[in-house]
Amino acid sequence: MAAPAHDVMVEPDDFNDTDSSLGDVSNVRHLVTPVKVISWLMVATGRNLLDREFEQLDSRLSQRKWPHLSQYHFPNDEEENERLDLQHHIFDLSFDGKLGLSPPNEPESNVGRVLDLGTGTGIWAMDFGDEHPGAEVTGVDLSPTQPQFVPPNVKFEVDDVEDTWTYSRPFDYIHSRMMNSSISKWEEYIRQSYENLTPGGWLELQEFGLPLSDDGTLKEEHALYQSMKHLGEAAAKSDHAFVDLDALKPMLEAAGFVDVAELRFKWPSNTWPRNAKFKELGAWNYENITTGLQGFLMAALTRGLG
Repeated sequence: MAAPAHDVMVEPDDFNDTDSSLGDVSNVRHLVTPVKVISWLMVATGRNLLDREFEQLDSRLSQRKWPHLSQYHFPNDEEENERLDLQHHIFDLSFDGKLGLSPPNEPESNVGRVLDLGTGTGIWAMDFGDEHPGAEVTGVDLSPTQPQFVPPNVKFEVDDVEDTWTYSRPFDYIHSRMMNSSISKWEEYIRQSYENLTPGGWLELQEFGLPLSDDGTLKEEHALYQSMKHLGEAAAKSDHAFVDLDALKPMLEAAGFVDVAELRFKWPSNTWPRNAKFKELGAWNYENITTGLQGFLMAALTRGLG
């Protein structure tokens, strides 16, 4: 299936329910609407060239409980874990089967220590460990939802990544996915990532923007527009505002990263696009959105806006 161009307007299909181009995607319901909504995914990568000594500190991560879990504004149950694994599949489709776009994701990268921030169910960390058996992969999350049986080169720790990091050794690759509105101080988050990388090490941020339409059909009066507007307001009040995707590349460069690259991908909201791959992405993203939307909005709106 040819990769579609993500920097041009997505053309709509005629909403033919008999379209067989979706492969094994089942139980897909069409949201037939003139509003053609797209979620933006941005991938920013950068390399660290700083050579420095690393203090030998004992990591406190395995010794801590999870006092910050109540600060998490999104669902934390089995249904959400299933949605996160489904979302991982959407990333896989977007990246043509790759786990990321920076050099450590290449099969012959011989990457060493890897840190997965906001690991969630741990599916990315486990897949990376399987693909890179010589790597030492650590996944970190606020919630201990990861499985007990994992590849021998993968481990999970529970902690708040906005606390001061005290790792005893730097990492060759730091992977961060879908942390928008979970991080209150992005400059500090990126700075700590930079300081915990080996010289030549890579940071990859895979972040999303609030839904929009590339043809102007998502109007202010639409319910989705209003919902996302209120979600942004609630997140800002909770000190976890959504970061503007355009700000991430300058933040990386200000922190000292070089060779910073930025790529953007479109995730249609359902199967309205004409392009076969966009249509498949839309089918999966429709399930992603409809499964998670209530949970996304509930805590943020009730806590942030009352």
